[in-house]
Amino acid sequence: MGENICETIKKELFSMQDNGYRDFQSKLIPNIDKDRVIGVRIPHARKYAVQIADNPDIEIFLNSVPHFYYEENNLHAFIIERIKDYDACISAVEKFLPYIDNWSTCDSIKPKVFKNNKEKLIKLVEQWLGSDKPYTVRFASNMLMTYFLDGDFRREHVEWLAGIDSDDYYVRMGIAWYLATALAKQYDDTVPFIENNRFPVWVHNKAIQKARESYRVLDERKEYLKSLKRV
Repeated sequence: MGENICETIKKELFSMQDNGYRDFQSKLIPNIDKDRVIGVRIPHARKYAVQIADNPDIEIFLNSVPHFYYEENNLHAFIIERIKDYDACISAVEKFLPYIDNWSTCDSIKPKVFKNNKEKLIKLVEQWLGSDKPYTVRFASNMLMTYFLDGDFRREHVEWLAGIDSDDYYVRMGIAWYLATALAKQYDDTVPFIENNRFPVWVHNKAIQKARESYRVLDERKEYLKSLKRV
């Protein structure tokens, strides 16, 4: 690919274009102009990421931010996911986070290497939650939801989220998803935050809604959560 790797990648993405899917995907990411969406199905983009992740020139693409196309950002995310060295992966994540501009790309980054480096990761998660960039905050809440709701759960993680004051829809939705999942996995430690109205009304009610839609939450708990809905 040489120095033209960015153009080669762009051409390859357009070769996978599906205009019907483009119309569908554009509706899901309304804050992204449709002319920035090619229309590449996620499984195809992931397969392509596997093919090019080890290309010796891939750093040229990773450094060519901001990308113009939504699919370039997704491809970037999928490549980061495959980095096996923790420090190198964190470096790539932190370089990319400021350029993430939509929820879909944000939610696509779940590096496998993070699973075995949680003590280091949690310190960065706390830092990311303090960012003024909404998708960095959403990414941090995603990391808490993905890696820290089982044996590594701590009640202070919920406290961190309760301290976030944001009007951004995607930040609030990310926190609500976390809370709903926490109510499924760590109910006893999470429900007091709902009982004591620790979150803004919208986040509070959305978390209850999502928890009540979850098959992982017991029916009697769903009824109790319903009674905690705020107006």
